[in-house]
Amino acid sequence: MPVLNVLIIGFVWPEPTTTAAGQRMLELIQFFLSKNYTITFASTAKKTSFSYDLKKIGVEEIYIKINDSSFDAYLSDNKKDIVIFDRYLIEEQFGWRVAKNAPKALRILDTEDLHSLRLTRENAFKKGVPFTIKDWKNNSITKREIASIYRSDISLIISTYEMQLLTKELEVNHNLLHYLPFIINTNSTQEKTFEERDGFVCIGNGNHAPNKDAIVWLKNEIWPLIRKQLPKVTLKIYGGHLPEHIVQMHNPKEGFLIEGWASNAIEVVAKAKVNLVPLRFGAGIKGKIITALQANTPSITTKIGIEGITTTSLNNNYVKETAVEIANAAINLYTSKENWIIAQECGKQILTNCSNKEKLEEDFYKKIINTTKTLTKHRNSNFIGAMLQHNSMASTKYMSKWIEAKNKNLEKE
Repeated sequence: MPVLNVLIIGFVWPEPTTTAAGQRMLELIQFFLSKNYTITFASTAKKTSFSYDLKKIGVEEIYIKINDSSFDAYLSDNKKDIVIFDRYLIEEQFGWRVAKNAPKALRILDTEDLHSLRLTRENAFKKGVPFTIKDWKNNSITKREIASIYRSDISLIISTYEMQLLTKELEVNHNLLHYLPFIINTNSTQEKTFEERDGFVCIGNGNHAPNKDAIVWLKNEIWPLIRKQLPKVTLKIYGGHLPEHIVQMHNPKEGFLIEGWASNAIEVVAKAKVNLVPLRFGAGIKGKIITALQANTPSITTKIGIEGITTTSLNNNYVKETAVEIANAAINLYTSKENWIIAQECGKQILTNCSNKEKLEEDFYKKIINTTKTLTKHRNSNFIGAMLQHNSMASTKYMSKWIEAKNKNLEKE
């Protein structure tokens, strides 16, 4: 089979040690490398100290500009067989240019999670009202994100719940979607015993709104209840890009320790006895739960936290919704070796069930090959996508050209 050329347009440069999205992107890159595809990663973003060095694994890196025809020239001069958009915002910005300048390329949208779902839930939480599917459908971000899914040939969906939401509530054709959770190694080497572990842990990127809310909730309501019953126990908070108001929560007297970035998340989580994940809103599969499963560390979380991973809910005794319930469950799990072992074994089974690396990669490869072979037929059967592509190309094209012309005039001044 001929070598295929893959272009990935990233919203940011991958940070696999700080974000679940970065971990996900590296998994996709490694999958394509395993098929001997040539890969170029492009982004408009600036790199950070956490950005992964893609060049060391044989991936070409290029910087691109928004609203600039230089990208059109790049596509014309560099044949691409597959183009991957990292989140719907990137498809909005570059999808029409790819459709125009590389019309034969397979266009894949990696949703990461449904951003519209996460943002609708966040808005409901801030207003103090229940989340509803109706509100999600009426959200303008939902309409934009679903339009992006229709314009793409394949959209990767990470969560079983989100697959159901798209196919049942919006009746999106299954042919446009492909379920692909984290492609992880389920053979954990972390076998620390109950006695070898100590304290609680919480981990998450500080740029992510659900994580920031969870830490604040821990500090103000949940941790004081736990600490009252376990006065010598500590909670360690790990995460890159933690904002200053989170850093200022560091308080050794209260056992609330802000540790910052961890180079190896699995290792630090494996040292703790219990992982705390009190998420009140969010979407997709939560990387912090997967990390804990890989570390063989039982978690206390919420329905949002476990969503899309399992229907067994990590043992229902440890999926709670209020501060008091979470604190009581955490104390119970921390002090009972018997319950801790049961929860750990449950986690091992969930990890085994939730990600079969070989099967996931095989199914994804088949999806790519089959869709590529029947691309014309695939697109002809997607009338809504063709219509949206036509309208989007027209409106986005002229807006982009106006911005480009304006920028050139500013450069002359």
